[in-house]
Amino acid sequence: MNWPIVQVDFGKESFSKLLSQIHDSPKQLYCRGNISLLNSSCFAVVGTRKLTSYGKETAQQIVRDLANNGFTIVSGLALGIDAVAHQATLDCGGKTIAVLGGGVGDKNIGPRTNFALAQSILKNDGLLVSEYSERETIFASNFAARDRIISGLSLGVLVIEADEKSGALITAKCALDQNRDVFAVPGSVLSPKSAGPNALIQNGAKLVVNAYDIINEYHENLQLFSENKKMVLTQNPTEKKIVNLLDEHGILFVDDIIRRSGMETSAISVSLSMLEIRGIIKHLGNGKYRKI
Repeated sequence: MNWPIVQVDFGKESFSKLLSQIHDSPKQLYCRGNISLLNSSCFAVVGTRKLTSYGKETAQQIVRDLANNGFTIVSGLALGIDAVAHQATLDCGGKTIAVLGGGVGDKNIGPRTNFALAQSILKNDGLLVSEYSERETIFASNFAARDRIISGLSLGVLVIEADEKSGALITAKCALDQNRDVFAVPGSVLSPKSAGPNALIQNGAKLVVNAYDIINEYHENLQLFSENKKMVLTQNPTEKKIVNLLDEHGILFVDDIIRRSGMETSAISVSLSMLEIRGIIKHLGNGKYRKI
């Protein structure tokens, strides 16, 4: 599928409400994918490009739990922690936004090593975002400038592994300037990759050992988000029945859903498609579904 590039201008209803509040908000965003994610419960996860096994495993665990609790994970599609954050979100059926330092068209997506990851984000109802059009030249300074968008879209920023001069610390500084929450995962004093997060914690960042250190900060807002999602479901009895079945049984084949619901195959098929489009359930292949 060829996902079109859509320009979303500052001041439009679809433009991120949080991003519009920062003093140097971009005047427009060039987007490919699910634009509604711009106004979802976004949270940024960033870190070093040269991660350790500790950083990778920590990122996978925390991101999975954040995504499963209603957060849209925002990162920069860079090598290392960024890529792990995006992939871990996709692996658990969550939603993710990649903020790029160049255009969002196929020819400009970078780094090219993560081109397949970008395509996977699109295929799984995620979003690619940039303030740069396809006609603009990509400069090294673009990547520092895009860091303010990563934090600006988000309620808070988590730093997982970063050297003392890591670009991830630029994102943390942007977050502080924008009055966003900054979180950091501590690490060994012997590891240069933990120097950045440890320094952030020394200077007031919130120490994180698991996702619930973050989730508890936003519990009330996420509860409202979940309740609004449920209110939408209750308008359609077939959809409500499907979600209740997946809540109860976890993963079900479509034949099991039809049998347990006692409803017509055609009604179930339409409702499954609608629920998947709206990001409420996920098709795992071979006729299997689970709730996101």
